[in-house]
Amino acid sequence: RDNEIAAKIDEYNALIKPVELELSEVETTQNELQMVVTESRQVLGQSFRQFSKTQLELSRQEEKFYNLRDHIEDDLGLVMFDYDDNITGHTPLPLDGIVEKLPQVNELPDDMEKTIRRQRAQVKRMGGINPDAQAEYREVKERFDFMTEQVEDLKSAEKDVKLVITELDAIMEQEFIGTFEQVAVEFKEIFTRLFGGGAAQLILTDPDNINESGIDIVARLPGRRDQGLSLLSGGERSLTATALVFSLLKVSPTPFCVLDEVDAMLDEANVGRFRDLLSELAGNTQFIVITHNRNTVQAADVIYGVTMGRDSASQVISLKLDEVNKIV
Repeated sequence: RDNEIAAKIDEYNALIKPVELELSEVETTQNELQMVVTESRQVLGQSFRQFSKTQLELSRQEEKFYNLRDHIEDDLGLVMFDYDDNITGHTPLPLDGIVEKLPQVNELPDDMEKTIRRQRAQVKRMGGINPDAQAEYREVKERFDFMTEQVEDLKSAEKDVKLVITELDAIMEQEFIGTFEQVAVEFKEIFTRLFGGGAAQLILTDPDNINESGIDIVARLPGRRDQGLSLLSGGERSLTATALVFSLLKVSPTPFCVLDEVDAMLDEANVGRFRDLLSELAGNTQFIVITHNRNTVQAADVIYGVTMGRDSASQVISLKLDEVNKIV
C-alpha cells in the first residue's frame, strides 16, 4: 500500500512541476508588468504636475491680458470722436469691429430729459440684474420637480407600509391569541402536575389591545387561595416559571433548552415531579441542565463534571449513565 501511495505521489509531482514552472513564469511576467505600471504611474504623475503648472501659467497670462485690455480702454477708449481743428484728443486704437463711431446729433427732443429721468427711475426700481436668473430658475425648477416626485413616492410608500403594518398587526394578534390559548391550557395541566394539585391560569393585562398587552399569572397552590406570583415563595415562583417554560416547549418544541439550577430551591417531592416532566419532554427537546441535585442527575443520559486538577486547572469529566454497569 505504501508503494502504491508513493507511486501516486510521484505521478502527482510530475503533474505539479509543469504547473509550478508555468506559475513561476506568470509571476515573473506579473512582476515585469507591475514595474511597467509603476513607471507609467510616475510618468502620469509628472504629466499631471506639468499640466497643473501649465494651467496656472495660462491663468496668469489671461489675467495679465484682461488687465492690459482694461487699462487700454480706460486710457484711450473704444469710441471714435470727431474733433474740431483747434481741439485735439485721444485717438482710439484701430481695432476693427470693436471701435464704434457715435452718430451725430444736432438737436435733442423736448422730452429727452423727462424720458431719461423716467428710465433712470425704472432702472433704480428694478435693482441689480442677474443674467443667470433663467438658468438658475431652470435648475431650481428641475430640483423642485424631482423633490415633488420623491415626496409623492414617499407618501405612496408610507401608505403601503401602513397597510402592511395593519396586516401584520392582525396576523400577530391572531397568532398570539392562538398560541396564548394553547400555552394557557398546557400551563394549567403542567402546573397541577408539578405542584401535585392546585390550579393556575394566564391572564391578559389588556385584552382590548392584544399587541401591547402583558401577561399575569394567577396561581392557587394546594390548600391555599388564589394569589399573584409576587406573593409566592422563591421555590414556588421557580416551579411556576418552570411550568411556564415547559408549557411553551410543549406548544412549540425547540431543538435544545438550557436550564441553569432551576431546581436549586425545590424539595425532594417537587424535584421528582420536575424530573419526570423533564424526561417526558426530552423526547422532542434536548435539555442541558446545570444542577447540584442528585435526583435530577439521575434523569440524565450523559453527565459532565468540572473539577480542579493537580495543576489547579479546570478539567471536564464526562460519563454516560448507560455505560455505568460496564465500567463497574
